[in-house]
Amino acid sequence: MFVNDGFRILVYDLFGNFKRSFSLNERIMYNQIYNFDNNNLICDITEFNYENDFSNSFVIISKQDGNIVKDIKILFEEVRTPTMTIAINNRNIMTRHIFHPIISDQNSWILTNFSSDTIFRFLQDFSKSPLIVRTPPIRSMDPEIFLFPVVLTEQYYFLESVKREYDFTTGIGFPTVNLMYDKHEKTIYEYAFYNDDFSTKRPLDLTQASLLYSPLVKSNNEIAFWQKLEADDLVEAYENNELKGKLKEIAERLKEEDNPVIMLIKHNK
Repeated sequence: MFVNDGFRILVYDLFGNFKRSFSLNERIMYNQIYNFDNNNLICDITEFNYENDFSNSFVIISKQDGNIVKDIKILFEEVRTPTMTIAINNRNIMTRHIFHPIISDQNSWILTNFSSDTIFRFLQDFSKSPLIVRTPPIRSMDPEIFLFPVVLTEQYYFLESVKREYDFTTGIGFPTVNLMYDKHEKTIYEYAFYNDDFSTKRPLDLTQASLLYSPLVKSNNEIAFWQKLEADDLVEAYENNELKGKLKEIAERLKEEDNPVIMLIKHNK
């Protein structure tokens, strides 16, 4: 088991016995780590410099000792980040939009560096190719609007655009727009998902669902994403006659204190 401790990766066996730990250096933080192959992990890392500025990058590291096997270079002209900072009582308070720079797509990985205009696909043979090139360039925008992939299917790319705005007084910011690109028609739309097992229109937030990815699910080529449905919410919906189909059958056997129900959304074959 590989446990991300921020600036270290801790390795345990399946019985919980500590085996070893490794890190790159004291200024590099591991944001995401995922199983790349039998010998390596793929990681999104952040390197902090002395000006408290940072950018994310990607590496393939050895599972044995943490050494870099492949440094995945993504070039950009200026550092742009989905963060906002305010000075309060001589202290800098920072907030940021949460997203996944690495998402899986069948047998490849989609890599997003928020300072770059290009989103890349990275394959198991260590090759990298452009997937999406955004326009206008991120460096030309003020405030910036970032583009993040969420879920990719054979025909559709589900994306999220995020505006770099935040109100520290209200705690509201980073307005987002859910976008869907149809690869066959070469058109882009705004979209909304609804869970059809609710008789009332219950929206399904694809972006938030994708943030719940676990490394196990991200390594599973059948599952596009998953969502956790709380038992007490399902019991209430059942009692209000708001459920139908398979979800109704599950909810009628639930109690409020039961474990959550995990909904798996799989790719069409």
